[in-house]
Amino acid sequence: MTSNRDRRVVVTGLGATTPLGGTATETWEALLAGRSGARPMEFDWVAKYELPVTFAATIHTPPGDVLTKVETRRLDPSSQYALIAAREAWADAGKPEVDPERLGAAIGSGIGGVWTLLDQWDNLREKGPRRVYPLAVPMLMPNGPAAAVSLDLGARAGAHTTVSACASGAESMGYAIDMIRTGRADVVVAGGTEAAVHPLPIAGFAAMQALSTRNDEPEKASRPYDTGRDGFVLGEGAAVIVLESEEHARARGARIYAELASVGMSADAHHITAPEPNGSGASRAMLYAVERADLSPTDIIHINAHATSTPVGDVAEYNAIKRAFGDHTDDLTVTATKSMTGHLLGAAGALEAVITIQSIYNRLVPATINLDDQDPEIHLNVVTGEHQKLPDGDIAALNNSFGFGGHNVALAVRSI
Repeated sequence: MTSNRDRRVVVTGLGATTPLGGTATETWEALLAGRSGARPMEFDWVAKYELPVTFAATIHTPPGDVLTKVETRRLDPSSQYALIAAREAWADAGKPEVDPERLGAAIGSGIGGVWTLLDQWDNLREKGPRRVYPLAVPMLMPNGPAAAVSLDLGARAGAHTTVSACASGAESMGYAIDMIRTGRADVVVAGGTEAAVHPLPIAGFAAMQALSTRNDEPEKASRPYDTGRDGFVLGEGAAVIVLESEEHARARGARIYAELASVGMSADAHHITAPEPNGSGASRAMLYAVERADLSPTDIIHINAHATSTPVGDVAEYNAIKRAFGDHTDDLTVTATKSMTGHLLGAAGALEAVITIQSIYNRLVPATINLDDQDPEIHLNVVTGEHQKLPDGDIAALNNSFGFGGHNVALAVRSI
């Protein structure tokens, strides 16, 4: 086993199941159409618990339409989404032939199997211990999605789970880069998943006033950078990519979307939920990503921002970008795709990485929707209306992901 910290890591497969579509391609097309995935929640429990928020960015394609009955019965929705996205990414990569001991999986989740945990708690309280499902524990484990993907693909180099709130999916991709560069694997399937559209997380997020309450206009509720923003829109789904060393991908003649050039990580050590307002931690993550990709700040032309649509978070991220890029901030093309997808928590960074990769590959940045009156405190060149074309030649972008607990992750994506 050899180690090569300079080994280039490339993206050869994309997969996703999201509020906008059942595949990565469908999701990309919906983004370009400017569609919102937010919709009223048509569940009995919304009225039963008198939830103050009655909408979410729910999954577009039910897992039962894609998976077998046995798979849906034995997997928590978070694992179901991960398996669907991973299979699509694997097929998109051409199902590469690789020694199982050189194939890894890294799938992050912010919350894990919350549906299984709480459903089985209800069974225990109401029906007794003998009615608890025998697979309850493996279904509720946060590492359940990584295990499901590893089992499905026969990945034996390692099956890993990053749990860093809303930065989980992006961090898993950074972990995958290291797996390849340290020589542990030639190919890694990496991403994030979340299935937390459940009354308890919704009630909890609503209690801390993190969610938008625009119940009468769900499709307009996610408004990053807008003066009328009032919180994020909860979403669900998964996004997964196939990463390979460049030599492995070239040797098999794979299509390469882009290079996942580096990951930058830091911690705020400031507050359990609130971002550090000056953006010092987040800016360090961005600069680490730039430096470790052997780039300079002026090489970055595009940022897919974390941009959750919260009053405090959007300003803090702007401060971080300004701190990292200085005068170059005005030259950056920024998009906030949560305006359409909602916030997928542990899957958000993974989905936005997939979108960033698609932007680099297609030389096109999807426009942000619902930005009618940009916050005067946020001086960013946010793409609205028409999509922004990216130039030919060598280009590079960042994908930002920040999570409760002060987790900061930035991924650098470069054309190839």
